[in-house]
Amino acid sequence: HIIEAAYKAMRDGKNGYAPSPGIPEALEAIRGEAARKGITTVRDVFVTSGVSETVDLCISALVNPGEDILTPKPDYPLYSAVLCKLGIALNAYDLNEDDAWQPELADIERKVTPRTRGIVLINPNNPTGTYLPLSEVTRLADALPKNAILVLDAAYAEYVTTTEYEAGVALATQRDNVVMTRTFSKIYGMAGLRCGAVIGRPDLLEKIENYGGWNFMPITALAAASASLKDAPLVPERKRINAGIRSQVFAWLDRNGYSYVPSESNCFMVDTKRPAKAAIDALAKQNVFIGRIWPVWPTYARITVGTAPEMEQFQAAWQKVMTGAVTASVGAVPSAGELGKRRRNLDGIGIHV
Repeated sequence: HIIEAAYKAMRDGKNGYAPSPGIPEALEAIRGEAARKGITTVRDVFVTSGVSETVDLCISALVNPGEDILTPKPDYPLYSAVLCKLGIALNAYDLNEDDAWQPELADIERKVTPRTRGIVLINPNNPTGTYLPLSEVTRLADALPKNAILVLDAAYAEYVTTTEYEAGVALATQRDNVVMTRTFSKIYGMAGLRCGAVIGRPDLLEKIENYGGWNFMPITALAAASASLKDAPLVPERKRINAGIRSQVFAWLDRNGYSYVPSESNCFMVDTKRPAKAAIDALAKQNVFIGRIWPVWPTYARITVGTAPEMEQFQAAWQKVMTGAVTASVGAVPSAGELGKRRRNLDGIGIHV
């Protein structure tokens, strides 16, 4: 459906500039998705070239010089990069390892100051894959300082299977201090086409649009996004496949005594029992390429859930690494030729082809 929709858009000559907020068909499709979940208040949506642009525009538009925004630790590194670009000091709050990696609310309260303009909540978190229930998200929104915004990053929301989780679209549409970012790069499989969105109250989106008024979306991406949202079985089926493979991998890790962080996402963190770079390099020697290392987690690496055959290859390679059958020195860097032969997911598992 994605390929057909993008092809039809090009065949129909829709190759000009799109309106900055997105074409009406895409905006209506996003509203329609929310309506299927019983949320009928989604009226204000701004579409961007992937969620990376969404994050950049949100922070750039909402945080002024001299202010700060709290981000989780560990987090998706894009937030730190944008803050550094803007010259804004990092103000990271802790996730509690002893409480399923939930945000440390006491740490947030200690770090909030009159200069705090917002709090970023990645839910489910990247990289941990753990989630915060909606009741706690609401509690966090209630505790925000005046004029502060809760930025809900829901990039991995569609993968969550537990009934205790709710992404919180209604919060972004009904409250004046919440915005939500969404992406088509994950479960919708459109990472290369680049399409994301931010949902929030009109005055906040106006600020974001003014900051990104130059944002001309590719019609092909918008057409593909619209088609994806109209395909009702797509998300449930992909969620089912991901959850099944994820459960199988976790069961294998449990049987073999390997430590990991239980995740509701399409990725998880695994304990390498050594500097993670050494494990990453040893896996690469077996043509299995996994994700990055987080500075606050030097002995853990991020694994993306791939196809069943890919995860079987990962398991075989991981066993050899952990038993010492395959080792590598820290710092090995693949050649340009090797990189060109890889097929890989962003921050995740990749297999030579």
